Amino acid sequence: MKEKNWLKSYGLIILTGIVVGIAALVLTAVGNPKNMGFCIACFERDIAGALGLHSAGKVQYMRPEIIGIVLGSMVAALAAKEFRARAGSSPAIRFVLGLFVMIGALVFLGCPLRMVIRLGGGDLTAVIGLLGFLAGILVGVVFLKKGFSLGRAYSVRKSEGFMLPGVMVVLLVLLVAAPQLLKFSEEGPGSMRAFWIISLVAGLVVGLLAQRSRLCMAGGLRDAFMLRDFTLLSGFLAIWITITIGNLIMGKYNLGMLSQPIAHTQHLWSFLGMALAGWGSILLGGCPLRQLILAGEGNGDSAVTVLGMVVGAAIAHNFGMAGNPDSVVDGVYKVGGTSTVGMVAVVLGFVVLAAISVTHLPGKENA
Repeated sequence: MKEKNWLKSYGLIILTGIVVGIAALVLTAVGNPKNMGFCIACFERDIAGALGLHSAGKVQYMRPEIIGIVLGSMVAALAAKEFRARAGSSPAIRFVLGLFVMIGALVFLGCPLRMVIRLGGGDLTAVIGLLGFLAGILVGVVFLKKGFSLGRAYSVRKSEGFMLPGVMVVLLVLLVAAPQLLKFSEEGPGSMRAFWIISLVAGLVVGLLAQRSRLCMAGGLRDAFMLRDFTLLSGFLAIWITITIGNLIMGKYNLGMLSQPIAHTQHLWSFLGMALAGWGSILLGGCPLRQLILAGEGNGDSAVTVLGMVVGAAIAHNFGMAGNPDSVVDGVYKVGGTSTVGMVAVVLGFVVLAAISVTHLPGKENA
């Protein structure tokens, strides 16, 4: 009986983690940037660039993985009769939270999912990001225990729930049928991409499984700290282990801090960037991947959050807030990191998140 209960609780989430890990390895092998088989923040940034929302020429591409995740989640939710159009839980605040989660992630150079993928490639700079993410999660948990809430969502017309999936269909049509309307990077991470059908299928599979298993890094750590429930967290451990084993087998495991792909060694701001992303994810009720899944299930508030993240990516690159990777120029190792503007944005993000956290505690309804 205990074995059956264990399989019921952990089987699907671990399977999802393994599949996500394999998909990330395959996508990297067939064209995606190193240690970036999946990165929600990076790929939403690329989409913003493809639409001309920012002019950073190295990060512009309509990433099919994001489209696939949303549509895969929608299909899974419809099949399981879990598609429920709902909205009204502080959408404007969720937009702002999504914006700052994106800025924090781009200062670090990756979302929580890419953080785990980087760890699986031996990138020790990601350990600093993990520690920051944990710190941010703990701050968010403190406010959850005090009763933090953005309010309840209400049932709305189904058309509201289909809005973001519909947008994703339009973006896919543009990529396939009218690519001349989009911007494409000719160098840099945006130019490194798997064939679009492979990327789309990988996104669909991840979206399907993540919807069924509720995969979420922020939620996993939240449950571990608050409830001593490690179910969701086991999925990300499965991703980490799968990618580590895969990289070791393929001879691509590179343990260390220097010369890691699309990463920097400005450790303080890696820590603070992911702390901002972690805190914001807890207030939102899920990490960037989870927001895409919820949007696919018909959650209009999560759709607004996704739009906030896309706008956050555009702002980060238009104003030079995003981190820059370390590089080697003429044989000299050049340390990257974020700019002064990026540092100010992260500090401002903490101020905004603190204000939102305090004003949404019980008894602060009119704050």
